[in-house]
Amino acid sequence: MKDYIHIARIDHWFKNIFMLPGFALAIILAHVPLSEAIVPSIIAILSTCFIASANYVINEWLDKDFDQHHPIKKHRPSAVGNIKAKYVYLEYVILIAIGLGLASLLNKEFIMLSMVLLVMGILYNVKPFRTKDQVYLDVLSESINNPLRLLLGWSALVSGSFPPSSILLAYWMGGAFLMAMKRYAEFRYIDDHEQAGLYRRSFIYYTEQSLLLSSFFYAISSGFFLGVFLIKYRVEFLLSFPLFALLFVWYAYIAMKPHSASQTPEKLYREPKFVAYVVFLAIVVTTLFFIDIPWMKSMVDPVVF
Repeated sequence: MKDYIHIARIDHWFKNIFMLPGFALAIILAHVPLSEAIVPSIIAILSTCFIASANYVINEWLDKDFDQHHPIKKHRPSAVGNIKAKYVYLEYVILIAIGLGLASLLNKEFIMLSMVLLVMGILYNVKPFRTKDQVYLDVLSESINNPLRLLLGWSALVSGSFPPSSILLAYWMGGAFLMAMKRYAEFRYIDDHEQAGLYRRSFIYYTEQSLLLSSFFYAISSGFFLGVFLIKYRVEFLLSFPLFALLFVWYAYIAMKPHSASQTPEKLYREPKFVAYVVFLAIVVTTLFFIDIPWMKSMVDPVVF
């Protein structure tokens, strides 16, 4: 059983932390009382964890032949032949049933978004779609799960509306930056273009330079949309912008390290200073929600000469 539990990647559940800003935006922008948000938030997180695990199960099973060309992933249960197809698909169905069952306790928007998350898993992993094999589309199609998680957090508490598009686009491009840097770290770690292409088909077309340049594009795009959101909804947030910029730069630095933790984001705990900085940034942003700085409003007001 441990091999089937392993492919569900419970250690990756931490990625659902990306739902937290969705909860926060619902509480602040849609004025959802905190007391009414706790139970739906817990249900939403549990539901999304099981849906995500369903995607991980099908991902690992369909990647078993490719993983044999990766120096570490070749030891995964599926790659060494320790699991059987019928049990994998049974596990996949059970995880979906639990995830959607929990989703049904919330609202129709949350159920629909949960199904979209499942569909994205199919598009990413299953032929003839298998977007993970397509250069650039592999990054964009996987990172779209970030705004989906934000939407899931929001829709767990709010029905009939969606959060601002600027923050969704910032989230998507930010996720694309993280994913492109992960690809960059993997590419450098394998250090063999032909071998890398056997492991991940999109690596046939990537180079270290193209991965870095695309990461730069995603970071700039995320920063632009984040700036739009910050200025439009609370000008005090502008004070946090340099801290977000440092976050991108620091993560890029981590990705450039040998044996970088960015290859396996679930192991970012090996970068305690970075984790502490993320916590600090979250505290700063939360604080700025409740602090008014009147003179800053003049910075964004139109000036007539």
